[in-house]
Amino acid sequence: MIHEVDEALRGLLRGALPEGTGEVVFEAPTRDWAARRNAPTLNSYLYDIREDVARRERGAYAERGPDGIVLRRRQPPRWFRLSYLLTAWTNRPEDEHRLLSAALGTLLAHELLPPDRLPAALAALQATLPLSVAVPPPESRSIADIWSALGGELKPSLDVVITVPFPVSPTYDVAPPVTEGAVVGVRSIDGEQSEPRPRMLRKQRDDGTGAK
Repeated sequence: MIHEVDEALRGLLRGALPEGTGEVVFEAPTRDWAARRNAPTLNSYLYDIREDVARRERGAYAERGPDGIVLRRRQPPRWFRLSYLLTAWTNRPEDEHRLLSAALGTLLAHELLPPDRLPAALAALQATLPLSVAVPPPESRSIADIWSALGGELKPSLDVVITVPFPVSPTYDVAPPVTEGAVVGVRSIDGEQSEPRPRMLRKQRDDGTGAK
């Protein structure tokens, strides 16, 4: 699922590049990588993956057939925050600032990943994918520490966070609905059994919430 988010983000950021030039990459911006670049580049480095525990749900979803009967149950997805360190790379700082400004303007126009630009795997989730840019990271994360770990020099950057659901397996099949009535047999005190009489059960439908 992460690589699908990469592709959706790449599609957005391409609109910020100078027409006909530049590229969007997801490599670690180390010193060696910086020395090899030869074109205007937006680097969107995925540096952190954390579950958004505030969005965790309990219970299970009911999956129904065309007739409304519950076929199986599925655990709800778990939501994760994918954090990207977005930097601009050119031959001059002024050009880098211009490119970073264009990227910021492009991302600020979207509070969600545009549904019409999502890869098929993400579109199939039928969920809105929140996007935030330049929001201060938690105190547990320091951008300076990230650059120190990469062995590179501190550069202006944007913190881009996309929240995406990850499906949880497995699914659980349910028993088929009751189609026949129960049979009740009555036995007298002396042990003689009477003729069994069928007793029809009232049909109940499970709406997935436990209510009947």
